[in-house]
Amino acid sequence: MLFVLLTAPVFSQKKYTVSGHVTDAATGEEQIGATIYISELKTGTVTNSYGFYSITIPQGTYHLRYSYVGYQSVEKEINLTDNTVLNIELKTLETNLDEVVIKGDADDANVRSSSMGVVKMDVKKINKIPILFGEQDVLKTLTLMPGISSGGEGKGGFFVRGGNTDQNLILLDEAPVYNASHLFGFFSVFNSDALKDIQLYKEGIPAEFGGRLSSVVDVYMNDGNSKKYSISGGLGIISSRLTLEGPIVKDKGSFIVSGRRTYADLFLRLTKKDFKNNTLYFYDFNAKANYRIGKKDRIFLSGYFGRDKLGTGNFGFSWGNATGTFRWNHIFNNRLFSNTSIIYSSYDYLIKVEQQNLKISLESGINDWNIKQDFTYFFNTNNTLKFGFNIIHHTFMPGERLAEGTNSIPDIILEKKRGYESAVYLSNNQKIGTRLKLTYGFRVSMYNSIGPGTVYQYNSNGGVISETEYQSGALIKSYFEPEPRLSVSYMLNETSSVKVSYQRMAQNVHLLSTSTSDSPTDVWVPSSSIIKPETSNQVSLGYFRNFKNNTFESYVEIYYKTMRHQIDFKDGANIFLNPHIEADITFGDGRSYGMEVFVKKRLGKFTGWVGYTLSKTERLFDEINHGNWYPARQDRTHDVSIVAMYQLNKRISFSANWIYYTGDAVTMPSGSYVVNGNIVPLYTERNGYRMPDYHRLDVGMTFVSKETKKLKSSWNFSVYNVYARENAYSIYFQENPEKPGTMQAVKLYLFSIVPSVTWNFKF
Repeated sequence: MLFVLLTAPVFSQKKYTVSGHVTDAATGEEQIGATIYISELKTGTVTNSYGFYSITIPQGTYHLRYSYVGYQSVEKEINLTDNTVLNIELKTLETNLDEVVIKGDADDANVRSSSMGVVKMDVKKINKIPILFGEQDVLKTLTLMPGISSGGEGKGGFFVRGGNTDQNLILLDEAPVYNASHLFGFFSVFNSDALKDIQLYKEGIPAEFGGRLSSVVDVYMNDGNSKKYSISGGLGIISSRLTLEGPIVKDKGSFIVSGRRTYADLFLRLTKKDFKNNTLYFYDFNAKANYRIGKKDRIFLSGYFGRDKLGTGNFGFSWGNATGTFRWNHIFNNRLFSNTSIIYSSYDYLIKVEQQNLKISLESGINDWNIKQDFTYFFNTNNTLKFGFNIIHHTFMPGERLAEGTNSIPDIILEKKRGYESAVYLSNNQKIGTRLKLTYGFRVSMYNSIGPGTVYQYNSNGGVISETEYQSGALIKSYFEPEPRLSVSYMLNETSSVKVSYQRMAQNVHLLSTSTSDSPTDVWVPSSSIIKPETSNQVSLGYFRNFKNNTFESYVEIYYKTMRHQIDFKDGANIFLNPHIEADITFGDGRSYGMEVFVKKRLGKFTGWVGYTLSKTERLFDEINHGNWYPARQDRTHDVSIVAMYQLNKRISFSANWIYYTGDAVTMPSGSYVVNGNIVPLYTERNGYRMPDYHRLDVGMTFVSKETKKLKSSWNFSVYNVYARENAYSIYFQENPEKPGTMQAVKLYLFSIVPSVTWNFKF
């Protein structure tokens, strides 16, 4: 049946292939998702993650239009009589005071594409959106889109369609980033100066991705300018950035190195003596190099290193990520493209306490080695096949405590856990006629837990009833999960379409956390004899419509998602350095459903968008809330984001965003009682109460300084929380001093008005 679908076009006319790369004329950077459109055939294709395209069409004379948002379109006339390599360079579009209109098929790709739930971020526009302390943040910007919720002010992580924070796969040049937050969630680990492309998939996730239930954030670093050397960066009130890039060999290879560091600790040294020795900062460093070996081969080497450090006298706390990716692109022929990757990723945290002669250290982490092979075969004009595999070796270090200088505190070293996570996949993007497009595929994921290690069995009270020792490399437990994917798009007319998608996902690494958002001390654990893979099934239906020659784009989507084998802690669980942590967790189901509305103005001096989410997210555990459904901690009924940008002239632009969402579900005491003169809170239902509603307004202005031959620079001014809303960070309960014997709620908030200024420059 698949062969019949693929070979449906007629073969009576001779066909040839046009292929090549689409790049930025100024830097040589490959353009991801650039559109190639053939007007005579009313068909086209897009470039892949490496800027490569291929399209097979009948012999003849055609006009090919190459388009990419923010760039001038290029049209080429070709007389196709043989296979042809056509590399295209696109120049950036010069903005003026008149309305900007970019011609090309890319303008209505949101309507014509079979993809649903894909959020693609323009790095240049991200830099104009006002945020806390003026530090641009791609992950915070993603939470301004429907279906994507922030963890809250001053909290890490984000939630996608009711999933937990650990159910988002975050990739940087294909390497997983296990903790994407700096300073407990105030900032993300992504330095926007080093980034080229950011895409988030919340539904219709392509079959090449897996391992998480809710979303994939696919981030690619800049390759570096292959034309000339440049230095760029920025100076802000809390951090500074510096980037160096240039050619290794002009038009053949390039490099980029980019660093960022906060300097709150430098200000602490200027304060009174009590704070001079305190430490509070983070840094991150991105590096990447690439080189073309002939016309068919290109290699890439990239890495990220970032760390947070917090210290107060005899206490030190640090955490961070390290990733490394080696990739080899090979073009077998004008239809078959290959990418081979070897990937390393690690995350760890370290706590040190020193007091007189006593030294205690606490540590936990995870390490991965991954080999990944992907192929793209441009079968014909209507079919693009993708297939491949990957194998990940996980090493989990649940935790250890080492003590020096005393015999009264024993060392605790929990057993490391190891496993292989692997997958194979096959998918096809297909066009049927001029109205119908499909993306369908199948992924099979497997997890093998291996020794050495000890496997325990527990009774209903958490007591050990048996234990089994496994030698190094011995198979402990295997899981096998099928993951079908399907997305369908049908064009109703030239400006509107309906889309439907279904996806099944599986997850074999799990985050054990008691907080409402990501914490550096959360612990990753694998599937095991007791912990089963989490699975989800999601179906979505959407209506997409563009207006006024694609000046406005909009959509309305509804979705329903079910989740199995969700993890939570039992009441009274001991989570810290517990070798029997599996006895203190319980398993249940989840569901999330809702509607998302999005309207965006793309063109003109005034641009921006409005996003709204109406949703419900619930969990069901036999041992929690008397076995009844209850709101998940990330359940938010209403979530609204309004983003606006205005280009006054070539040098001055303004921006603003307003955010509102209903309070998160929380567990609060429903009453209290007195024991031996002490007030004890009484808790009843799980997540039965709500935090206060959250809202704030941020504004910003960007002023571009007069450009010289050697220097381009701009100033960014922003004000976070303009009307000083005291949004609750947390609520705690204490005895009311004015009414002894009663409890009172106390709200803690973090920020009032926060102004900031940043100077950005490029030599």
